[in-house]
Amino acid sequence: MKLKDLGEIDTEVVLFGGPYSNLHATRALLDEVARLDAKAICTGDVVAYGADPSATLAAIRDAETDVIAGNCEQQLGTKARHCGCGFDAGSTCDRLSAAWYAYADERISAEDRDWMRDLPDFACFTQAGRRFAVLHGGATDVSRFLWSTSPEADFAQEVEALQRHLGDIDGVIAGHSGIGFIREVAGVTWINAGVIGMPGHDGRRSTQYATMRGGVPVLHDLTYDAEGAFASMQTAGLIQGYHTGLLSGYWPSEDVLPPELRRVSVANGSWVSTRSRRRSSKTWV
Repeated sequence: MKLKDLGEIDTEVVLFGGPYSNLHATRALLDEVARLDAKAICTGDVVAYGADPSATLAAIRDAETDVIAGNCEQQLGTKARHCGCGFDAGSTCDRLSAAWYAYADERISAEDRDWMRDLPDFACFTQAGRRFAVLHGGATDVSRFLWSTSPEADFAQEVEALQRHLGDIDGVIAGHSGIGFIREVAGVTWINAGVIGMPGHDGRRSTQYATMRGGVPVLHDLTYDAEGAFASMQTAGLIQGYHTGLLSGYWPSEDVLPPELRRVSVANGSWVSTRSRRRSSKTWV
């Protein structure tokens, strides 16, 4: 287990996950980091579905972003044969991952893989007297899916595991599941900062990130050139479905979501997102 202690952070922090080889979204996020003069922390999966794995890695590294190893970094860094995302065998995500993973695997360098292997599994920092742990999915499994609707017992298991490694914590910053939320659970504030490389499955093209000032997290929309990212994926031949998700706002792999976070059909045959109807300005459900 590799742990990076980021110490006391007095400035604003930008928290985000899943750049997913989406260079257009990554540049927009890094522009926001520069505008805020903030510290940036990424919960991993810099490389995944999109058209620009090498350039996205370069942008993140050039910005001196602190990155936690996601399952994609762990797998690509060791030249594993699949993404290790934790999808059920035979699921849409499982079937679609073969194409984008092979594409990314062919386009990253030996230096990129060295960087991935050197990333920490966890980080910690303190802000305004509160101590936060940062990880990718879970402490028990890097690819564990924890949703806004997951049972409290699932969160409690992860908090207990983290505290065995790190000591007392007041909050957890995580990623992997791809949909942002903030939840008071198992005695901590659990912050999933969302991902910037794909929409939050709510019918909108914007993606998600979080900021933290004074130990208080807030979720935000990230507006970027989704049309440009879509065109890049078309040109690259990455047309298995994630490219259209950039524009529709919905994942092609809805079956990975718990039923309560999927779309529901309405009488006229269209679809609506259960999330879009339950969203508030600060907390995403």
